Amino acid sequence: MLSYPEILAPAGSMESLIAALRCGADAVYVGASNFSARQNASNFDLPSLHKAVDLCHLYGAKLYLAVNTILLQSEFSEFASLIKNAADYGIDACIVQDLGASRIIREIAPALPLHASTQMTIHTPEGALWAKQEGFSRVVISRELNREEIKKICKCKIEVEQFVHGALCMSISGQCMLSAVIGSRSANRGRCAQACRLPFSASYNSENCALSLKDLSLVEHMSNIIKDGVTSLKIEGRMKRPEYVAASVTALRQAREGQTPDLEALRAVFSRSGFTDGYYTGIKKDMFGTRIKDDVTSAKTVLPKLAKLYEKAPNRIPLSFNISVHQNKPVYVTVSDYDGNSATITGAFPETAKNHATDIEQLERQFKKLGDTPYFCKEIFADCDGISVVSASALNSLRRKACETIDNLRIQKNKPDYKIYSPKFIVEKNYNNKQSENKELSLRVRVRTLKQYKAIEDKKDLSILLPLSCAKTLNKAPDNCIIQLAGFTQDEEKLKNDLKKLFDIGFRHLQCENLSHIKIGKEIGYVLHGGTRLNIANTISVQEIKRMGIDDIILSPELTYKQTLNCNGIIPIGIYAYGHLPVMLMRNCPIKNEIGCKKCNHFITDRTKRNFPIFCEDGIITLYNSVPIWLADKIKSLSNIDFFLLDFTTESQTEILSVIQNYKNGSASKQQLTRGLLYRGIK
Repeated sequence: MLSYPEILAPAGSMESLIAALRCGADAVYVGASNFSARQNASNFDLPSLHKAVDLCHLYGAKLYLAVNTILLQSEFSEFASLIKNAADYGIDACIVQDLGASRIIREIAPALPLHASTQMTIHTPEGALWAKQEGFSRVVISRELNREEIKKICKCKIEVEQFVHGALCMSISGQCMLSAVIGSRSANRGRCAQACRLPFSASYNSENCALSLKDLSLVEHMSNIIKDGVTSLKIEGRMKRPEYVAASVTALRQAREGQTPDLEALRAVFSRSGFTDGYYTGIKKDMFGTRIKDDVTSAKTVLPKLAKLYEKAPNRIPLSFNISVHQNKPVYVTVSDYDGNSATITGAFPETAKNHATDIEQLERQFKKLGDTPYFCKEIFADCDGISVVSASALNSLRRKACETIDNLRIQKNKPDYKIYSPKFIVEKNYNNKQSENKELSLRVRVRTLKQYKAIEDKKDLSILLPLSCAKTLNKAPDNCIIQLAGFTQDEEKLKNDLKKLFDIGFRHLQCENLSHIKIGKEIGYVLHGGTRLNIANTISVQEIKRMGIDDIILSPELTYKQTLNCNGIIPIGIYAYGHLPVMLMRNCPIKNEIGCKKCNHFITDRTKRNFPIFCEDGIITLYNSVPIWLADKIKSLSNIDFFLLDFTTESQTEILSVIQNYKNGSASKQQLTRGLLYRGIK
C-alpha cells in the first residue's frame, strides 16, 4: 500500500491509458461509451474497458470508471447493464454524480466503492461527512478550494481526491448550465461545448475571453499536499493527448519522490498562457488565460520527446526465476513476482549436450530478454546437471509462457470480486399530485434583495425564498418564508451559526442547494426543500432525496416537460418557470478581473452582443442567462406540476408584482424571452 498519495491519471483512449501506466500512474480513470462527463473523448466500449481493467491490474494499478452524469429515466436499464459488466470486469470504483445512479450501483454491486464526483460540488467538511454517511469511500473535492479549506476536509476521515493539474472551468463543477442553455449541450450530461472559452467581455472588447481561466498546476506544492493528507492527486484531461498524460504523470511522480520535474515541458505540452495555482494559494490574480498560438507551437516541439516516455514498457516489476535442467526430467521454471504471485511452467525433456551444456550464463541471457513487458529480471536461480542442453528457442518459449502466466496471476490477484445482483428499480409513488381544475396556482417566489422582498412580504398566498443575508435582517420569521442558501459555502461554521440563530427566531424552512445543506439543516431541525442546484433528474434520485429528508424539489431546469412528469408522484415537484436562469456559479469575478469592481456594470457581453447579468454575494458570483424564461402562458398546460419558481434578479418592485399577476392570469410576454429547456431539452 502506498504511503503517499496515489497519482490518478486521465485516459480518454487506450493509448493514453498505456502512457499513464508506463509512466507510473497508480490509478487511471476512464469513461465508457455513455454516462461519462467527457462524452467527446474516445472513451471505452465494453471489450476495450475489459482490456483496460486487466492492463491496470497487471501493472498493479487501479481503474476507476467515471459514470458522473445525471441520469434520465429512459437510461436506467442501459446504465445497469454497463455497471454489471464493469463490476464483473473488476473495476476498482465508480465516480458518480447522480444520486439515482449511486443507488443503482449499490443494488447491483454493494461492495463496489463509490467516489463522489466533483460534479457533486462537495467543498466543505459537512459535505464530506454527508458523503461518508451515504456510503461513499472518497470525495473528489471542488477545484476552487484553497489549502486551508482542503485541510479541513482531509480531517473528516474519508479519502480526499484533489485536482492538481489540468484545465479549470470558470464555473464551479456541477453548477454550470451555460453550454446547455446556449446550445442544448449539457455539461451535466458530458457534452459541454466549452462556450466559456468563447469571447465574453465586461468592456465590449470583442477579443477578451472573460470566462476562460488558465490551467491549474500544483506540482510545486507537492510537499504541502502530501503533508495535509490528500489521498489522490488527480490530473484533468480525458480529452488530451497521450503525451500530455505522460508528461503530467511523470512530473507528479518526480515531485512526489522529491525530484525536480521538467515544468517547461509540462507547460509546453498543454497550457493556456501558462499555469495558475490561484485557488489553492488564495491569490486569485493572473488566473485568466486562453490557448494562444505560442502554446500550440510549443506543444509541437516537445511532443516527440514526450512520446518517448511511454514508447516502451518500463520494466518496473521485478521477477525471480528458478530453473531446473536435468536429464530424464522435463525442464521447469518457477517464476515469482514480489507481490506473492508464483507459478511453475514445465517444458520438454532436455537433450544430452554435445558441446556446451546449458548453464547459468545461458539462462541469464535468455531470461533477461523481457523486452516490451512491465518486468525485469531481478534474480535467477539455476539447478543444472552440467550434461544437458536446452535450445535458445525452447528457453524463450518457457520465458514467454512464464510471463503470460504471471500476467494472469497478477490480474486475478488485483481484481476485486463483487457479488453482482440485478437492480429492481422500485420507486414508491404514494404522493397524489393530480391537479384539479379549481386548484389555486402555487407560486414560489425567489428574491435577491430586501427591497424586492418588501414588495411581496404581505402576499400570504406566496412561498417566498429569502436569501440568508436578507433573512438575517429580520427580527421575526414570516410564516411563508424559506431561507435560500447559496450553492457554494464560503464559511461553513458561520453558516451553521447563522442558521441556528434564524431557527431560534422562528424560521423553519430551508432551501437546500448543496448536499451539505441537507445534513446541516436536518441536524438543526429545519423542514428541507430541494433546489435546482441538486440536479435532480429522475425518479430514483427523487426517492433518494426524499429518504434524506427533502420535502419537495425543484427539478433540474435541463429536463423537458415530459421528463419532468416522469419524476412526479413521490414528493411535490416544481419547475423553474420564470427568471434569468443562473448558468454559472463562480468563485472568481470576470468583471473584477477585466475592469475592476468600481466600474462594475453587473453584466458581461458575448460575441452576439447579448448581455449576461452578474451579481455577487459574500464572494460567490452568479452569472445569469441573457433573457428570462417565461412560461406564464403555458401554465395551464403544465399539469401535474405542484409549484412554479419565479426567480427575480434585477426586477423592480413594480415589475415583480406585474410578473406574479401575469402568471396568475396566464398572460403572454411582450418582451424577449426563452422557454428554457422545457420543450427543446438537452443532448
